[in-house]
Amino acid sequence: MDKILQSGEGIQVTNDGATILKSIGIDNPAAKVLVDISKVQDDEVGDGTTSVVVLASELLREAESLVSQRIHPQTVIAGWRKATDEARRALEAFARDHGNDESKFREDLMNIARTTLSSKILTQYKDHFAKLAVDAVLRLKGSGNLDAIHLIKKSGAGLKDSYLDEGFLLDKKIGVNQPKRIENAKILVANTPMDTDKVKVKQLIYNYPEQLFADAGIMAIEHADFEGVERLSLVTGGEIVSTFDTPDSVKLGKCDVIEEVIIGEDKLIKFSGVAMGEACTIVLRGATKQILDEADRSLHDALCVLTQTVKNTKTVYGGGSAEMLMADAVSKLAAKTPGKEAVAMEAFAKALRMLPTTIADNAGYDSAQLISELRALHTDGKHTMGLNMTDGEVADVEKMGITESFQVKRQMLLSASEAAEMIIRIDDIIKSAPRPRQPDHRGH
Repeated sequence: MDKILQSGEGIQVTNDGATILKSIGIDNPAAKVLVDISKVQDDEVGDGTTSVVVLASELLREAESLVSQRIHPQTVIAGWRKATDEARRALEAFARDHGNDESKFREDLMNIARTTLSSKILTQYKDHFAKLAVDAVLRLKGSGNLDAIHLIKKSGAGLKDSYLDEGFLLDKKIGVNQPKRIENAKILVANTPMDTDKVKVKQLIYNYPEQLFADAGIMAIEHADFEGVERLSLVTGGEIVSTFDTPDSVKLGKCDVIEEVIIGEDKLIKFSGVAMGEACTIVLRGATKQILDEADRSLHDALCVLTQTVKNTKTVYGGGSAEMLMADAVSKLAAKTPGKEAVAMEAFAKALRMLPTTIADNAGYDSAQLISELRALHTDGKHTMGLNMTDGEVADVEKMGITESFQVKRQMLLSASEAAEMIIRIDDIIKSAPRPRQPDHRGH
């Protein structure tokens, strides 16, 4: 479900783990570590922000009961380290790689995008947005440079009216009386003011440089804010100049067509056929600003996960199957391990099983029943079994196409176990003394 965040700037509606956690005021220092791992997960791989916190918290819950049974934290950590290695090995062995088969890989990417979007606001149109995201990322041709994908939010119309536009859209106006369309354009990108103060004093009535451009039949775009300027130079391949003195020695940008287009109520400028062929713009439509912001966050998550997958083409199955598989491997190792470490390993497996349990609870189904069925199937070696949350039953996730990025799962496992380990090594929280106040120059 989504949360409303109230802050000074107004309200945000979101269910993005990292967004929620970084907006909450937290006093407990250990809790801040958990907020940090969700931030890192967001920066590193872009999704799995909630999972990583759920896993770390479950590990800590298990650790608390182990320590109260007089098992020393170092023993717990030793067991967990073996468990993490075993879980990672199982995950790696379970991963599939379709990187060399283009059509299969595209299907993988579509499935990953659908899976990522299914917990987000875009879930009702997940096919539509999955296709948008996959098309945008495949245009990048493996460069993984998300800056080439520009997101523009325009309120009005519905979410499903969002679309992908090849080329680059700039949310600016063309000057008065200037041409509205130019073909085979040469583009000079300048980060400098055009008018001097003298001109301003003498001609207060109209914009003088704009007039000069119009007379010469040149299209000029003013106030393309810095991000716009940076993107333009990246996309059109032109250098950013800070003076107009030596136009000959400047590398100019190129573009096949520049024209004015209308989206909703607004006019925008569209650059098509740019030097950086992978550049494209996703135009998001939606009823309110909050919906657009959340759609932007959701789509951004999907784009991050997809670029990660293009870099590392391994995939695993979702729907709780990967976690159950890791838990199964850890349990089997625990059964072979003598001593107290085995108890810690079993606790690790239990924490992993809490992720599918949480999925089932969130969908409103009987988690105890479903997870015990899943556990039996995985013990039997049926590792593609996971949760079907449409019908609330156990099903084969391979057939259902619930695919996740191996990179995201791996990062989730490693971050959560490291953070949990760091926290249980702490036996006390000590408040530092406040900084003594320095007297000011009058000696007060």
